[in-house]
Amino acid sequence: MPLLVVGSIALDCIETPTAKRDDVLGGSAVFFSYAASFFSPVRMIGAVGEDWPQQHTKLLETRGIDTSGLQTIPGGRTFRWRGRYLPNMNDRETLEVHLNVLGDFQPKLNDTHRDCRFLFLGNASPVVQLSVLDQAKGAELTVADTMDLWINIQRDELSQLLKRIDGLVLNDSEAKLLAEDENLVRAGRAVLAMGPKFVVIKKGEHGAMFFSEHEMYVMPAFPTPTVLDPTGAGDSFAGGMMGHLAALGRFDSQALKEALAYGVVTASFTVEDFSLDRLAAISRHDLDRRLAEYREMLSF
Repeated sequence: MPLLVVGSIALDCIETPTAKRDDVLGGSAVFFSYAASFFSPVRMIGAVGEDWPQQHTKLLETRGIDTSGLQTIPGGRTFRWRGRYLPNMNDRETLEVHLNVLGDFQPKLNDTHRDCRFLFLGNASPVVQLSVLDQAKGAELTVADTMDLWINIQRDELSQLLKRIDGLVLNDSEAKLLAEDENLVRAGRAVLAMGPKFVVIKKGEHGAMFFSEHEMYVMPAFPTPTVLDPTGAGDSFAGGMMGHLAALGRFDSQALKEALAYGVVTASFTVEDFSLDRLAAISRHDLDRRLAEYREMLSF
């Protein structure tokens, strides 16, 4: 089943304790789309400026990603983020953010986009996410991401969104902030009570937690010894998860559990190199092989 993602497209400058990269391909829609493309056809909507390197578009298209929704804004510059990771590789400092074309981007869905049954709303203002939701009349499964900024400045709009989506993906600190509770189990249940049918809380190197009306479980991270750049791991997790669901064409309890496992495994590859470099070097066979190792690890 075709999968639609609306999100950011970025040029990132990244510093880690061991290396530095400037102007590498990034953004929520980019990582999500590339990860999801291992499982299902993907249609991507986003905005870039005239400084956007066309080789990045070609790279995405080599994975079969539909980039017809990629809008180049005349005279504009692409969203840019500069960050530095601390030695633990979990915490990072944002050094610079330039929204550029992302600041005024208003996504417009065409008929092909509206027909997608599976929709992922990448991290963006809930006002923008609601606008996309209004246009995506054919979506049967809608899942959104959010962050602390929107929780702090657009909580009312976010509350409206939560009542209209099926699933919410956010990290542990954001869940605690949204629920106003430092206990992650209580926080997950409180966010679930705000409207979505399920909530996935990303915990970085500790995996993810899943909450629904009838289930709660923890999926540990895949233990990889090589972590060069964690940027995009959360978006790759979401891409692997949604890509698997779209491939199955269903989202029952068992499908969701398998999807989270694929999300964990996909993210484990992303962190092993900068940008999309590691994902670009693997195949679906590599994902399935690591999933088999992950499944064996969880059997007891």
